[in-house]
Amino acid sequence: MRTRHLFLAIGLAAVWGFNFVVMEAGLRHFPPLLYVALRFTLAAFPAVLFVGGPRVPWRWVLAAGATLGVTQYSLLLLGMRAGMPAGLTSLVAQVQAVFTVILAVALLKERITARRVAGMGIAFAGLALIALDLGDGGPIGAFVLVVGSALAWGAGNITLRKAAPPDSLRFMVWLSAVAAVPMLGLSLLVEGVPRLEFSAEGTLSVLYVALISTLGGFGVWGFLLKRYDASVVAPYSLLVPVFGMSSAALFTGEPVSPVKLAAAALIISGVLFAGTRPASRTASAGKAPRQSPEPGPPDPSGSHREASTRA
Repeated sequence: MRTRHLFLAIGLAAVWGFNFVVMEAGLRHFPPLLYVALRFTLAAFPAVLFVGGPRVPWRWVLAAGATLGVTQYSLLLLGMRAGMPAGLTSLVAQVQAVFTVILAVALLKERITARRVAGMGIAFAGLALIALDLGDGGPIGAFVLVVGSALAWGAGNITLRKAAPPDSLRFMVWLSAVAAVPMLGLSLLVEGVPRLEFSAEGTLSVLYVALISTLGGFGVWGFLLKRYDASVVAPYSLLVPVFGMSSAALFTGEPVSPVKLAAAALIISGVLFAGTRPASRTASAGKAPRQSPEPGPPDPSGSHREASTRA
């Protein structure tokens, strides 16, 4: 990867990692479901009027909107509102990559290898460590919501794998459009008519997650994927929780305990181990092994390996 593209990939991971701190700030001003609705509304309009059609069957657009849009972000924001701190949320969300593997085996009949089983076991050990660290009185319910969000993310990755959209940014715009309408209705049904007061922090938070993290982020992600194999680009998404936890510690004072660091090491190494292949004998002989592209988009996570590890 060229140097400028390397910095672009690292910068994108920083944008997606900081996104969790921004969402935490936004939840101080908006109910969680309304916040999700505003995010997708701004990400979709007016962009949807100019990007053209999604170029995939509509059933996949609707399925992705239901899983990656409505379910994933509703559970994620509800979990954060219920007490999950931003940095820890950015880490737990990476378990979506493990759920993607499990669902791919169950639904797509993909082959499971001992290496993937071992990687998933390592990642789940990190997840269990977080649950134990929360202990009595901790936000266990919020933790479960975030894990549920990761499961929905994994299901969305399977949808993306089947859809295989040729343009990730265009697909994200349409995903946002189909998610915005039900999210607005769900917000009105559950949270009632909002009483909104203008605040610079709340407004900037919504603009950041909709325009910078969603549209800008997926635009950069698609740019990189057009120039490099998914296997080259995807590992940079593992930097998302690194930036998420460090930015939360810097801007919100969220403590980074030895237990959290150990859990982070287990989850990230488990995801990385499960998602890579050992070098083949041809590689050891000096020939690069052939790598098959793995479908998937970003937010990174999953439908293609691109998305399997992002925010």
